[in-house]
Amino acid sequence: MSRCGARPRARLRVCWEAEGGSHPQRAADDPGWVRYAQVTGRPLEAANQADLGWTCQPPERSMKRGPSMPTVAIVSAGFMGSGLGAALLTGGARVVTTLEGRSERSRRLAESAGLEILPTLADALAAADVVLSVTPPAAAVDAARSIAATGGGRRPGLVVADLNAVSPGTMGRVARELDGVRVVDGSISGPPPSVKPGARIYLSGPDAAIIAGLPWAGMVEPVVLGDRVGAASALKMCTGSVYKGLMGLLTQAMRTAGAHGVLDAVVDDLARNGLADSDGVARAATKAHRYVDEMREVSATQAEAGLSPDLFAAMAAVFADVASTRLADDDPENDRDLTPAEIVARLQKRE
Repeated sequence: MSRCGARPRARLRVCWEAEGGSHPQRAADDPGWVRYAQVTGRPLEAANQADLGWTCQPPERSMKRGPSMPTVAIVSAGFMGSGLGAALLTGGARVVTTLEGRSERSRRLAESAGLEILPTLADALAAADVVLSVTPPAAAVDAARSIAATGGGRRPGLVVADLNAVSPGTMGRVARELDGVRVVDGSISGPPPSVKPGARIYLSGPDAAIIAGLPWAGMVEPVVLGDRVGAASALKMCTGSVYKGLMGLLTQAMRTAGAHGVLDAVVDDLARNGLADSDGVARAATKAHRYVDEMREVSATQAEAGLSPDLFAAMAAVFADVASTRLADDDPENDRDLTPAEIVARLQKRE
């Protein structure tokens, strides 16, 4: 009997794996993708999207953890961290985290992903071969300091990858805090694999290949940029400035259009050029408080390149304003079906 079923977003075990698929790419002769189409009733042509609204929940992990599989500790297992952990679990790794000092939402996300929860950060570090730090930008240096103070700095073989959206300058501070540890600079481009597989993790530093070689189960695409710590962070600052900068511009345009009574016409014109991502505006608002510090990191990166820091200092102010609105009152993992008018209405200050 098939172990596949129509269960929404449950632990990232997609049908192709439970049914024997060898790689998360659509193929007519791949039994996993064939079964995906049978179970979901969707055409095989859609299967390469790995729509995680339909997942498998087999009675045991789809890949057994062998003796050579690493133990990975996730520091700050929120929406992205738990998603990465779920992908590694699917690949057969042991994935641990701690909820020490974390919120009930973090507990829910970690438990939903199937992560092994240990009492303290010290316990997680003691168990780990590799540590992935996935924090808000403003917390990256403090997280590195905590790892070092909790014993990570006394583990010469420990590999710590900072995957946070920070400037090369901030990444340098992280590396200094982790003196004595094998540090990898990393950055993530794309949503958590628990939402949509295929995000890229850019990596740099002498030990970048260790993170690239983790069992990502095809849910994440690692890209090694070289052995210079700071390169992966620099890439993130460049790409993030475009992706989030465009979202900030669209948010401001929609708010302005609403104030002047031309919202529908503006959205219609933007749609002609593929720029009317109002759903993206709503999602971005739930993360606006994190974007503030990321935009400041972009500003610092551009200043380091000899450019004016003013553009993204202003963009930080845009997202700080968005974070104070009713549209920000949700979590990014929750889907919201809002019209452009509803989005603009919620982009009002909280009373």
